[in-house]
Amino acid sequence: MKKKKAIVYCEGQFGSMDGKTANGLIRDPGYYDIVAVIDSTKSGLDSGEYLDGVKNGIPLCKNLEEALSISDEKPTHFILGIAPGDAFLKDQERSVIFEAMKAGLNIINPLQEFLTEDEEMMNAAKKYNVTIRDIRKPKPKKEWTLFTGGILKIDTPIIAVLGTDSACGKRTTAKILEKGFRKRGYNPVFIATGQTGLIQGAEYGFAMDAFPLQYLIGELEREILRAQKNENPDIIIVEGQGAVSHPAYISSCGILRGARPKAIILQHPPKRKMLGDFPFIPMPDVQEEIDLIEHFGKTKVIAITINHENMTDEEIDQTIEEYEEKYHLPVSDVLKKGEDKIIDAIIDFFPSLKAKEKVVSS
Repeated sequence: MKKKKAIVYCEGQFGSMDGKTANGLIRDPGYYDIVAVIDSTKSGLDSGEYLDGVKNGIPLCKNLEEALSISDEKPTHFILGIAPGDAFLKDQERSVIFEAMKAGLNIINPLQEFLTEDEEMMNAAKKYNVTIRDIRKPKPKKEWTLFTGGILKIDTPIIAVLGTDSACGKRTTAKILEKGFRKRGYNPVFIATGQTGLIQGAEYGFAMDAFPLQYLIGELEREILRAQKNENPDIIIVEGQGAVSHPAYISSCGILRGARPKAIILQHPPKRKMLGDFPFIPMPDVQEEIDLIEHFGKTKVIAITINHENMTDEEIDQTIEEYEEKYHLPVSDVLKKGEDKIIDAIIDFFPSLKAKEKVVSS
């Protein structure tokens, strides 16, 4: 399938927490061929080099006009790559969306503000013959499901990548683990629980925060059962949301209830002292988060992955060594150090994966 050329809008936020959708699409564009990212504060830079220190040829542009001009083939989609804490568009952002529609671009909206319910937006879409897709908009309520218990009958290993905060790299780590298992010859399935994974093209999953909690649990169970039936996977990897300890988000609790993961990978940003969206609340202690997850979810944290924001390479190495000694768990930064250590820990934990490994490696 030919990828759709797209421009990602991330004004003032690329590389930050609130730019996590754009960050994720640059690392793994999925269905799309990203031709440019709009962020005037970093105009002229290479997005890959800015984000991960490796050039990817996707420029950071000052505005839509410049972004449209740099591609030989006209883009067809305009993706909002921002994930602000208040989840609503500002006037400037609305103006850019109207400009994009006027330029003939279809709109991909990951926010909780549904543009398909905005009369002015829909009139513009009709006028310029473009589409608007609200990623987080749930399906009709009559199609929602409650928990059935079917997940309890699944023998396939299920893991979840949970975290100590929101926007700390859970989806990135989950996707890297999925690719790592596939490289080793396994058949993994990734379950998306947020907007970025769905934009990337995840076949299974939904935007969890669009559902009431009791349905959230049932819908997650249904997606895992659907993936199990369709793919017969060797392992199911569930993307985490928020944190079990987080005072404002409950999604991680829903993941533990709906997915029933037997093992957890814990993602943590060591340099983050306060919660990202709530800078008046301190980050949780790693051991306390582990204890909370294991008690609440009746599961086991088997590895820690770190987010290297604001860390030097030397600090990453020191932190890995310190954490392994302190928590007696394998630790890695999968973006900097690779996923092998974490995948080895997962394989060691699940007998069915050990048996499969012999087949794969023979």
